[in-house]
Amino acid sequence: MASQLMHESRRVQALGMIGWLLLCFAVAAFGGMFAPGEWYAGLERPAWTPPDWLFAPVWTLLYVMMAIAAWQVWRLTGFREGKAPLSAFIVQLLMNGLWSAIFFGLQAPGLALIWILLLWLAIGVTLFLFSRVSWSASALLLPYLLWVSFAAVLNAAFWWLN
Repeated sequence: MASQLMHESRRVQALGMIGWLLLCFAVAAFGGMFAPGEWYAGLERPAWTPPDWLFAPVWTLLYVMMAIAAWQVWRLTGFREGKAPLSAFIVQLLMNGLWSAIFFGLQAPGLALIWILLLWLAIGVTLFLFSRVSWSASALLLPYLLWVSFAAVLNAAFWWLN
């Protein structure tokens, strides 16, 4: 009986991890629908803009880390007890996906700058709430916060230059 419960628990944990990964990469796929095009190529860029090829691997790693962080909180709290941190996670994740729609889709760097600053705050709230559940889950979000900080400065530079 105990062995069967442990097996069921492992299955639930694995399905949970898959679910968080699917959610994160669904948002990534949505954001990817608004890929840079001719408009973006024609923009004046700051000299310190990273090469375009760097964004996909960085975001892939960040989305995996975000999914693991959410999974850790979910595993420790479930949805009922973890309602606040997991809801904050989902809100910031959706905001993340919408940034691409605003910057690339609407071609609105000024509005995207406001949005990414709000996203930065939402990530900060999520990181704080995760830290109350799991130090390692919050630590997994720190590179994401740092990358979005850099992206916000880059977004501001694009807005300023164009």
